[in-house]
Amino acid sequence: MNRFIMFNDKKVDSFLFMELSDLVKTLTKDEQMELEFGYQSYLDRQHKKVVVSHFWDNRPKEQYVYGLKSDVFLRTIGNFYNTNDKDILLFLHQIKAYAIPSFAKQLFVLLEDIRLEDICRYVRPGTKKAFAIRKHVYRHYFETQWNVNMTKSVYTDALFNYLYLLLTAEQPVHDIFLPERLRLALPFVEREIRNVYDAKSTAQIARIVLTILDVLDELLDADMLNTYFHLPEYIYVEQQEEREDIRRKDPLKNYDVLDKKSEDENIFQETMYTWHRETSDMTNSFLQFDLEQGSQTDLLGEGVRQGEAGDQALGIVHGSSQKTTRNDYTHLEQQEQHQGLFGRSEHEYGKENRYVKPIFVDALPPTIEQIKQYECDREAIGPYQKKLTQTIEKVLEHKKIHPRTDLHAGRLNKKLLRFFTEEHPRLFYKKHETSPLLDAVFVLLVDCSASMYDKMEETKRGIVLFHESLKALRVPHKVVGFWEDTNEATASYQPNYFQTVIDFDDSLRKDHGAKIMQLEPQEDNRDGLAIRLMTQELQKRNEKQKFLLVFSDGEPAAFGYDQNGIVDTHEAVMEARKLGIEVVNVFLANGMITESQQKTIENIYGHYSVLVPNVEQLPTFLAPLLRKLLLYKL
Repeated sequence: MNRFIMFNDKKVDSFLFMELSDLVKTLTKDEQMELEFGYQSYLDRQHKKVVVSHFWDNRPKEQYVYGLKSDVFLRTIGNFYNTNDKDILLFLHQIKAYAIPSFAKQLFVLLEDIRLEDICRYVRPGTKKAFAIRKHVYRHYFETQWNVNMTKSVYTDALFNYLYLLLTAEQPVHDIFLPERLRLALPFVEREIRNVYDAKSTAQIARIVLTILDVLDELLDADMLNTYFHLPEYIYVEQQEEREDIRRKDPLKNYDVLDKKSEDENIFQETMYTWHRETSDMTNSFLQFDLEQGSQTDLLGEGVRQGEAGDQALGIVHGSSQKTTRNDYTHLEQQEQHQGLFGRSEHEYGKENRYVKPIFVDALPPTIEQIKQYECDREAIGPYQKKLTQTIEKVLEHKKIHPRTDLHAGRLNKKLLRFFTEEHPRLFYKKHETSPLLDAVFVLLVDCSASMYDKMEETKRGIVLFHESLKALRVPHKVVGFWEDTNEATASYQPNYFQTVIDFDDSLRKDHGAKIMQLEPQEDNRDGLAIRLMTQELQKRNEKQKFLLVFSDGEPAAFGYDQNGIVDTHEAVMEARKLGIEVVNVFLANGMITESQQKTIENIYGHYSVLVPNVEQLPTFLAPLLRKLLLYKL
């Protein structure tokens, strides 16, 4: 069942995504800096993110990887350290007087990127290959775009394409057929634009662009139609507004000045409160005293008041102040805000799950219908369970009585020929070895999303096989179904339910398996959260071997979780494996498994997955899996 119309079914390569994310954090030296995919590439300092472009999608593997890396290099080594945001903001104000703002902004980004490329190659010589591939791909792209725009007589875009080809050419570029008014101005534009190679700052790039705009503004009939490079104007505007927020925006209603009073005039002290309903709205300012009515005085005009130690309470910082030797509690306000997320830290369950509310649901006593269904499923998987149990028991018995030979001490072997043929013969053996025990524990996570509606019955049959086999072998286990309530989910609150149908304490008892029948398809699935919660459960166990099996039919899908769900789930899997927990996925399908589905599962779980093309064959696939896991490292 396809619940969503997917206009962009591009799957994220989680390994590459994390590699690029680590690269961003390393180059910017900021652990809070994040990586995102977007329509165009840019740096957002205010929201601490680096956006790489979808321009590189659907290209050969080498071009795709190195193209994304070149975006990262430009935004981190380049923009992060060598671009002046104040110069960009000034440039954005200046181009408002021109009729071709899109052309101006894209030309500015193009020239700035060329300047930054030279810096990146100088600072990090290892980036040369990435920029060489970037140049090759972009030149081919702009040649194609230039032909298209010339055919359609879109001269503004064609001129921009030509300027890129001119700046990146390794040999002379042929003349282009533009209208006569543009062709006459072209030598001046070409001469000015080559100054980019001598530019040392963002301000110089802005001057080059403005010089060219003075000429082309009257010659171009229209602005650009296409977007080849992106200058996120809103980011710089928000930064300016945030800086100006602490300054007064509204003037006084009156500008009268009080007359000077005699110094011996009686002085009456009275508390004057400045807080009223017109200033009740909170702002980003540190301390704000808003007075709409009042008179100007010259109290501060004759000199500076002598500072006092108590001024620090009013936010006046003295240069002679020193760091206190007591504890620093300045971080508590932010920490309390994070702890307000349902009493936990922001990243306890991963940054994609910071607004999640886990809700644990206990299983109800099974009904008569559920007991009957369970008995029917147990009878159906009986042959698989019996064969599986016998195989494991035989292996254990074999390891118990299998003799250890070629020892220096023990019982004398009947083969004594080696006493004469070898210098240091080993003629002894020991018959009885300590019986190997199954020191293992399992957690079975069952995806209860709506897309499981046509697979849930067969899935429960496979869970019954696991439960009966593990119970017969005295291996504790837990079965949990998980889902997210779509109807109640919001941007700041996402309730996720976890229904425990078999707990560790009940897993080895009789007549508790019928609760498995209570698992039903519900809403969405947030796999990364479920894996992290069950990892915490397994960490509390003392068994030597710990296994977490995830039964699902596809990639995660929940509120605000579609884009980064694969990466978040992969991170949860890697975190569990670092703690010694084996995470295995059982992928359930109804029919042929596509290459895209295989790639998605591999991105999340690596090679630790079992692909079941038909859920009716689930017991056939699960029996060898369980045998392999139980005999692991025995």
